[in-house]
Amino acid sequence: MTASRSDSTALLHEVSAAVGAITRHLSVAQVLEVIVSSARRLVGADYAAIGIPDDEGGFAEFITDGIGEEQRLEIGPLPRQHGMLAAILTETEPIRLPDLRRDPRYRWWPKAHPTMAALLGVPIRDGEQTLGIVVLTNDLGGPLFTEADVELIELIASHAAIALTNARLYEHSRELTIVQERNRLARELHDAVMQRLFSLRLSARAAAKQIDTHPAAAAARMEEVETLAADAIGELRGVIVELRPADLDAHGLVETLRRHVALLDRLHETDVAFTVRSPVDLSRDAEVEVLRLVQEALGNAIRHARARSVAVTVDSERITVADDGEGFDADEAATRGLGLLSMRERAKALGGDLRVATAPGEGTVITLELHRA
Repeated sequence: MTASRSDSTALLHEVSAAVGAITRHLSVAQVLEVIVSSARRLVGADYAAIGIPDDEGGFAEFITDGIGEEQRLEIGPLPRQHGMLAAILTETEPIRLPDLRRDPRYRWWPKAHPTMAALLGVPIRDGEQTLGIVVLTNDLGGPLFTEADVELIELIASHAAIALTNARLYEHSRELTIVQERNRLARELHDAVMQRLFSLRLSARAAAKQIDTHPAAAAARMEEVETLAADAIGELRGVIVELRPADLDAHGLVETLRRHVALLDRLHETDVAFTVRSPVDLSRDAEVEVLRLVQEALGNAIRHARARSVAVTVDSERITVADDGEGFDADEAATRGLGLLSMRERAKALGGDLRVATAPGEGTVITLELHRA
């Protein structure tokens, strides 16, 4: 009896941890990945998948767990809504089979697909709408799924429906916020800066016409041009200040970088480390440039270089971002969209230098040299 109670307690903790992980994430992609891994772990299945249907007879997302990346690529494109997957999408109740190949709804598998027998398919439903499906299978000869497994995955699916709905609402809200902020900044630029630049252009044109016949009037116009240019610069700086990340004011550059690195380390499989050797003392504007430059370098390492690990090192003289990724030909970087041009421009604006050490297959080290006045 004690062993049984212990097993039940352990299972309860497992389920609680899985539900907590599912509902904690805010992006749809993260929610899907946690659902599929949690479902497979809870019932001890050999394979797991979660599919989100689209409106064209296919799947907008189909994430698997238990199948290696190389085998998944060999299997080919995302599946269509037919056969057993269509049945799970259509049914309102779970489907549990000892051997899915013996069911008349089974169609076929691609050549590289693993052989599966026992199946448990559970729809993720929000009221009358099916948001997706969770599919669990075992190898030929593997154990059958039980009623207890069905109850567990139904529980996961019910929480998954809430998490998916919340994640979609959050992403939609973020999109609306970004659009609204862009529109507001566009209005500010138009109403403030653009109007002053237009006046500046008219004054310069008038000065050019008067410079030969009325030099005194032309000189007065040029003074207007100088004043308008100064005003435009001031207005533009005001808009740029609003673009300054709030974290920089709240935590400073080093702590903001540390938090950004910690976030990337949680969200990606890449190991991202952060080391501070000495403090950095920069102006407010320079802090923004450094933050954006490091963010660009980290994004390149994770998205493009497919690095397994990235190390960010900060000291008062330089900031280094080093990765063990694929590397690249630095001479061809401008045509590959790696953002090096943007980083070099930011380094120049800081009065510093950007050094890039890389080669195909040898990783990349990006060093921002911070020159002191």
